[in-house]
Amino acid sequence: MKRINISDNGSTMFEKMIGHNNHILKKWNDLDEVLWKETSLDKNLLEQIRRTLAFENKCEYCMVKAGKPDYDVNDIKTSVVCGFAELFCKDHFSISEKHFEILKEFLSDKEISELCTFIAFIQASQKLGKIFNLSENDQKNAVIKLKDIENV
Repeated sequence: MKRINISDNGSTMFEKMIGHNNHILKKWNDLDEVLWKETSLDKNLLEQIRRTLAFENKCEYCMVKAGKPDYDVNDIKTSVVCGFAELFCKDHFSISEKHFEILKEFLSDKEISELCTFIAFIQASQKLGKIFNLSENDQKNAVIKLKDIENV
């Protein structure tokens, strides 16, 4: 059961939940598009971050969209960045200068800025999905069922 009624605005269930104000929906979608398409960061890296955060935030709607993160753990850059995203999600107060020093081994300042902005936006989106009770049944782009994901 959804906690609020869906709006008539938007094409996805998530959009319909935030679409009660069409101006907010448009700006939200504009920012989403910029973060995915006008970035210095690799699109696969962004997807791995999104997946990592989906499981940390326990957003069913986001978890079933593509499943668990799927990257080679020997890819140090992706491992470091996804680890940072996980820490950002769990305890942003614990992020220190050392974490940024490690990020700077792999990313420029511009990329770190984009990374942190992307993480914050995706986390906000997933937390909204979770509090609005969006579920796997609402995800029309699901590629996996929750029951098929181990240790959710």
